[in-house]
Amino acid sequence: MATAGEILRRSLADEVGVSKGSVSGSEELHVLAVDDSFVDRKVIERLLKISSCKVTVVESGSRALQYLGLDGEKSSVAFNDLKINLIMTDYSMPGMTGYELLKKIKESSAFREIPVVIMSSENILARIDRCLEEGAEEYILKPVKLSDVKRIKDVIMGGDGEQKKRRSVRKRGREDCFYSLSQPPLVQSASSSAFDFLPSELQSSSPFSTLSLSKRPKLQTRD
Repeated sequence: MATAGEILRRSLADEVGVSKGSVSGSEELHVLAVDDSFVDRKVIERLLKISSCKVTVVESGSRALQYLGLDGEKSSVAFNDLKINLIMTDYSMPGMTGYELLKKIKESSAFREIPVVIMSSENILARIDRCLEEGAEEYILKPVKLSDVKRIKDVIMGGDGEQKKRRSVRKRGREDCFYSLSQPPLVQSASSSAFDFLPSELQSSSPFSTLSLSKRPKLQTRD
């Protein structure tokens, strides 16, 4: 009898056309995106598709574990059947945070080598350090921009050498690491391309729909 995870994988694969090959040449990157916000899921899905990625979106950390077969249920799924190349997860989610999901993934022998990118609207140094120390590939601030997605894709497509080089740079020190992750973004508002595809009622409900980010928010020190 099929487990809940297997049923979920089949239904999502039918929706997005899951990639069945490894990333090489012209093959598409398959990204698992995790966010409890409907608007944010639509934004990241749109940006990934613009960047020619296959996308599977789920609304919680527990659903992500279910999809990956890490929910404790017996499953016939194997890592080679999923072909996930990258996981992008929101940090602040009810039930299971992105940090807790990251730890689960890094504890898995099948998925620990998969790059995990943490997304957050809060620029908290202790949180950034904790995620990077746990093995996150990167910590990026919301709203996620097309340039963020393209840069991350280039790193992943560059292979293990590029990823190891980035991890080596991060080990040089917390100050250098934070500097590289907190460069001021281009101004982004509701009129930017990331939100143009959304219906007007969703654009108005987005927490970033009227926010102009010519400067990063001030660094917060709480955890």
